[in-house]
Amino acid sequence: MRRLAAGLAALLCLGAAPVPGPDYTRLVADSPAPKLSDYRLPLKDGGRAAGPGLTPYALNTPLFSDYAEKYRFVGLPPGAKATYRAEGSFDFPVGAVLVKTFAYPADLRRPDERVRSLETRLLIRKADGWVAQAYVWNPEQTDAVLKRAGARIPVEVIDPQGRTRSIDYAVPNQNQCKECHQLDKAISPLGPKARNLNGDFTYASGRRNQIVHWTTAGLLSGAPAPARTPRIARWDDPAEPVAARARAYLDANCAHCHHPNAIASNSGLFLQWEQPEGPALGFGKRPVAAGRGSGGLEVAIAPGKPDASILVHRMASDEPGVMMPELGRSVTHEEGLALVRQWIAEMR
Repeated sequence: MRRLAAGLAALLCLGAAPVPGPDYTRLVADSPAPKLSDYRLPLKDGGRAAGPGLTPYALNTPLFSDYAEKYRFVGLPPGAKATYRAEGSFDFPVGAVLVKTFAYPADLRRPDERVRSLETRLLIRKADGWVAQAYVWNPEQTDAVLKRAGARIPVEVIDPQGRTRSIDYAVPNQNQCKECHQLDKAISPLGPKARNLNGDFTYASGRRNQIVHWTTAGLLSGAPAPARTPRIARWDDPAEPVAARARAYLDANCAHCHHPNAIASNSGLFLQWEQPEGPALGFGKRPVAAGRGSGGLEVAIAPGKPDASILVHRMASDEPGVMMPELGRSVTHEEGLALVRQWIAEMR
């Protein structure tokens, strides 16, 4: 796929008109662009909408990020396709770009009103692997600039309960991006997996299953019918079983580190969707290294006893060194915490 960059560059040198949509030659270049607009991504409204060349998508259960709204898009070089995998993220071709914009409305109960974009993160599939980049939007919402070292942005927002929250929003630095996205010692996408994309999305043409849409749009090859595709529960859908919702929540919020091949593998606590119930999932499991993060409690999950479970204690905390996840949030996700508490309380 190195020929992709060379071929596009050759066309430009010959004086051909630029290829419409994302500039894939720039995307796969060795150095990152200083401005988001340099990639010619067809983003609109501060990165919250996109034109032809980028396809929007959503996840059944996403990662919690201090109540930020997220807008996701995928772009692939002309004629290229991702390859379906039942487990893990799809196999994306060189030149693929995953775009995610983080934004806040003034009032979370009115998510479409007075929205301010803070950052747009890119995951770019280059010849030697994935690269993560973060761009922070200017006050005019007209462009975003690269922030290798991360940034802190103060946010004041009205939460779902009508309370005013002050959030110290963190744009991750490059090392933090690598830490969360590391799998088998390499950066890997977290969201675009079969189980998290197997759900409906409202496109301009109507509502449709996302895997079916990706297949018919020429973005994905090898996918079975949705009925034969893994599916993770929606964590916030009360019609789905509590256990399935809680496991989906832990998979999205914890398993990128608590996985046998990820950065917290030495903990012996594995929270991915595929992990069967038992000690490795935390049931009666004592911590490998007891410290203040345990809160004086003995096991990760004490069935029937959420208040005796280290998992609940760390999810409830907003204290650095105690809270989990330790990156990506500064406030407690009260709704997610309540779900996990209910799951543990109902265990027998």
